[in-house]
Amino acid sequence: MNTSAPRGFDHVETWVFDLDNTLYPHHINLWQQVDERIRLYIERLLKLPADEAFRLQKDYYKRYGTTLRGLMLNHGMAPDDFLDFVHQIDHSPLQPNPELGDAIGKLPGRKLILTNGTRTHADVVVKRLGIDRHFEAIFDIVAAELEPKPSPQTYERFLARHNVNPQKSAMFEDLSRNLFTPHALGMTTVLVIPEGTREVLRESWELEGRDADHVDHVTDDLAGFLQKARNKKPE
Repeated sequence: MNTSAPRGFDHVETWVFDLDNTLYPHHINLWQQVDERIRLYIERLLKLPADEAFRLQKDYYKRYGTTLRGLMLNHGMAPDDFLDFVHQIDHSPLQPNPELGDAIGKLPGRKLILTNGTRTHADVVVKRLGIDRHFEAIFDIVAAELEPKPSPQTYERFLARHNVNPQKSAMFEDLSRNLFTPHALGMTTVLVIPEGTREVLRESWELEGRDADHVDHVTDDLAGFLQKARNKKPE
């Protein structure tokens, strides 16, 4: 965590949340289903064996922010069929989270979602969690013109679309690299990490960056953290 006077929440008027592995716990591994469907799509698209498709998938994800972006840039793939296919997953592991809903609902100001996923997927997630009524809008990968976080242009589009002042905002994310630009823009940044010692299916680089200068706060309990942030006493 950033030890040089991390930013607080007294001034925050807009609360911005990533979706996957942020608004629901990492250990549910819902994103693993998407991961597997991405690999399967690459196998079929490029006629590759499973191991090579997996390698390419992870390489593009790390380099471009999403595998989709890599496929578009390197293979000229059209996005619509891909986005529809990879998000056809079983959302049933998600259960209502009234504690999280209560914590979000009591935050002062606006609440928005900024995700590299699709609006359709995001709608299902927040409805199953029972927190959809708390959010003013969802800015998805289509609204971002298919340019994912951590691209600075994506944050600029988001801020402009929803008239958000970054210096009066907070951003919650599960990937440290996606907090670099928000912090540079003046946002208070919070990295949401896996709970305790629960096993999660992530690559090592996805779990890095907890001590980065652009990370103001780290939490493995989003609902509990928000309750304290509301009372201006975050840890």
